[in-house]
Amino acid sequence: MSYQHILVAVDLTEECDPVIKRASVLAAGTGATLSLVHIVEPMAMAFGGDVPMDLSQLQQQQFDQAKARMLALRAKYPEIEEQYCHLTYGQPRQEIHKLAKEQACDMIIVGSHGRHGLGLLLGSTSNDVLHGAPCDVLAVKLDRVKTDKA
Repeated sequence: MSYQHILVAVDLTEECDPVIKRASVLAAGTGATLSLVHIVEPMAMAFGGDVPMDLSQLQQQQFDQAKARMLALRAKYPEIEEQYCHLTYGQPRQEIHKLAKEQACDMIIVGSHGRHGLGLLLGSTSNDVLHGAPCDVLAVKLDRVKTDKA
């Protein structure tokens, strides 16, 4: 059985390139549709939910920056059609699972730094996406950036 629709969760940094490239190879090999999603987390969630100031302007700036990065990423990967690029607010795991169900995706691909979580195998977002996913999940191992100059 081959995959029909692959959803790639991206963080919109250069680190997502190997994840998209892996997904593109899989999609090309099976003829699957390839979708991208980036979730902008509400700032209040990052501060524990109780913030004594209005963050709406900062939140809008964050969303606008994410939108610009998504457009740049789409230009870099023209094989991904605009209708399959999704940008939304919310909790990453919930929004990724929701979109995967709505779009009838049969695989979710995420990047993993391998620095957190179960025996240092999956990052927190990758680990969250894995649990309760409505379809298969592939975690693409990302190389750590070496800061030591040997």
